[in-house]
Amino acid sequence: MQANLFIVSAPSGAGKTSLVRAMMERLGAIAFSVSHTTRAMRPGEQDGIDYHFVDVPTFEVEIAAGAFLEYAKVFENYYGTARTSVEAQLAAGQDVFLDIDWQGARQIRAAWPGVVSIFILPPSRAALESRLRDRGQDSDEIIAKRMRGAVSESAHYDEYDYLIINDDFPSALEELMAIVRAQRLRTSQQALRHADLLERLLEPAG
Repeated sequence: MQANLFIVSAPSGAGKTSLVRAMMERLGAIAFSVSHTTRAMRPGEQDGIDYHFVDVPTFEVEIAAGAFLEYAKVFENYYGTARTSVEAQLAAGQDVFLDIDWQGARQIRAAWPGVVSIFILPPSRAALESRLRDRGQDSDEIIAKRMRGAVSESAHYDEYDYLIINDDFPSALEELMAIVRAQRLRTSQQALRHADLLERLLEPAG
């Protein structure tokens, strides 16, 4: 079966990760690509599950080796998507979601024309700041920096195929799942999935 590659981007605090995880629990055959990063691990995070945490020299060696489908430097830290893991997941028939920013999304679209891109926005700046503060992980200075970054990130929403406003979580989740389901029902997808049926239906009569 032909698998799909999805990009999902959002400003920090928009609820992107929660939406994607909830969607994966509801729909099968979906893999979430675990990115590499040089940033410090936050409380509660696990290496290999939330991110692959590496140091800067290791990351830069991987850049030189062409190991990343995309990479970017955000808030002084590198983030990147490993090429081999994504290709293996797609080859196994799993749809793959990439959690990347607009810079990485541009790189992926240039290299992978069939990719489906989704942008998620919060309902307001106030809601975004509240979500960032509710994490209880960052200082006022860091939150202010993230808010500035959120405005910059959000300005690129119109580069994406789909836009979801995460005001009501269940509604946003239904919209995200609708995008995945619609992509799976494209004629090119269905033709591969139901090749035997189509062959029988189109066989000349008599």
